[in-house]
Amino acid sequence: MSALGHYLEEEGIASVAIALIRPQAENTRPPRALWVPFELGRPIGPPGDPVFQKRVILTALGMLVEGGGPVRIIDFPDDDPREVADPRWRAPLDPRPNPPPLAGEGARPSQPSPSPAGGGGPGWGSGAALADALEAELRALAPAYAASCTRRERSTVGLSTLPPAECGAYVAGWLRGEHPPSPVADMSPALALRFAIDDLKAFALEAALSANTKPSSQQLGDWLWNETALGAGLQVVRRECLAGDDERLKTVAAFFVPALRVQPGS
Repeated sequence: MSALGHYLEEEGIASVAIALIRPQAENTRPPRALWVPFELGRPIGPPGDPVFQKRVILTALGMLVEGGGPVRIIDFPDDDPREVADPRWRAPLDPRPNPPPLAGEGARPSQPSPSPAGGGGPGWGSGAALADALEAELRALAPAYAASCTRRERSTVGLSTLPPAECGAYVAGWLRGEHPPSPVADMSPALALRFAIDDLKAFALEAALSANTKPSSQQLGDWLWNETALGAGLQVVRRECLAGDDERLKTVAAFFVPALRVQPGS
């Protein structure tokens, strides 16, 4: 977008970019850019915070009338407020065996302890055992996901066009070594796998958005990638696809797990 700004300006159209990676903006030298200290994918700030998002947008638009240039980059002054952990938030499923109940709460259902290696270890098992754990976990998360959708009146699940349970069954098939055919007409197995995985990540994270809490992305990410069968399973599927000979699978496997969450040796 920073580079595109030059072409727009040449046609007499004023432009301003919102930059998430400052060195990239500095290298492309946009006519105007607002650098924001938010994680990738959140250029105007945290979801569900329209007041904060409006501040970001107005700050960017304000650069159109402030003059300066021909290259101008300013920093947005505030961090993402959702990067502060919410101590009230609790994961929808507790992975610890027999966890003690919190004050004022009953005990939550427990799940198997996660593997320290993020999948294929003694916590979740591997292959069929991990696939079974993943499908059971998705069934356990379904009520929390439904409640979250009702409360927020929206969901980002739907890229694959499959219900979450079918996404889970498809990914579980890959964990079992089946290399199943695409469950979606006119979609290759590789693309269907990528979209099914994207839907499962959205499903789990939306299930974790409990009422009256605002967990940080760090909290949500730590839970998904360190404490769930889904996170462990995606590490394994990614590793297996990258080790295979199918170039299409290798290409999409890079999107299964965020780079910062890839387990050592994967």
